[in-house]
Amino acid sequence: MAGETNLDTLLKNMTPLLNEGDYVYCTVTDIDTVDIKNVLGIFKEEEAVTVILKKEIADQLSLKYEYIAAWITLTIHSSLEATGLIAAFAAALAKEGISCNVVAAYYHDHIFVAKKDAERAMEALKQLAKQ
Repeated sequence: MAGETNLDTLLKNMTPLLNEGDYVYCTVTDIDTVDIKNVLGIFKEEEAVTVILKKEIADQLSLKYEYIAAWITLTIHSSLEATGLIAAFAAALAKEGISCNVVAAYYHDHIFVAKKDAERAMEALKQLAKQ
């Protein structure tokens, strides 16, 4: 099934879902130190491998982190070729003073915001969908 590309449709039907838990970004130099089953996201950079994990897993592994996030999933199946969705929700969140870190996966876009901003972010996204 192909993902949606129409920006108006994407915005009206994005339906944000606040996932349970606390999430953190950590870096590792050896990915074998983390069980892939525990990894939510992974990206290899020149300096290290970034992993997104539940906070409790990072704590169990004694991994350092600086940012505790909430994870919001936009439940509409957005196409990887869609344009403007990330810009629209990032602008809506920025207007509220909320920073966001975005992971675009095959089916959905995932937004990580500071845990303290989760409810405000959800409200901003819901308001954006109503416009």
